[in-house]
Amino acid sequence: MITIRSITREDQPRLRKFWVERWGDETIVAHGVVYRVDTMDGFLALDGREIVGTITLAHSDDDCEIVSIDSVREEKGIGTSLLEAAIKAAREKGCKRLFLITTNDNLPALGFFQKRGFELSALHRGAVNESRKIKLSIPPTGHDDIPIRDELELEMNL
Repeated sequence: MITIRSITREDQPRLRKFWVERWGDETIVAHGVVYRVDTMDGFLALDGREIVGTITLAHSDDDCEIVSIDSVREEKGIGTSLLEAAIKAAREKGCKRLFLITTNDNLPALGFFQKRGFELSALHRGAVNESRKIKLSIPPTGHDDIPIRDELELEMNL
């Protein structure tokens, strides 16, 4: 049985390891901002003690940003459960908008979020090229060998 719970300080070593295994690093760069896994709120999906999914959030003013979402078991409802927890937490914090950034190659994420009520709100042309100046390990191509160049912003008004 999968349980969803808030990330705690004690989770940080395992979460950093999870990020490195899944994302290749414990940092993410989006719209010129460097995010570290150990500085964000979020939720874990656990199967017993095993981390099978995460979602991390950053907060500013009336906005909450989904910085990362990850499920190791596709199409099992883990991502949806994590997203529902994040939406609830954003509302409880008084956020007016929940948003995220993904890259132009990430067609699965675009479909996932739009099916769950998010709308495309901005295209940031060439933004990934700028992010590569900060994080050199961002690959030139992604899903289906699509060149990664742009950031797409999706949002949900709360």
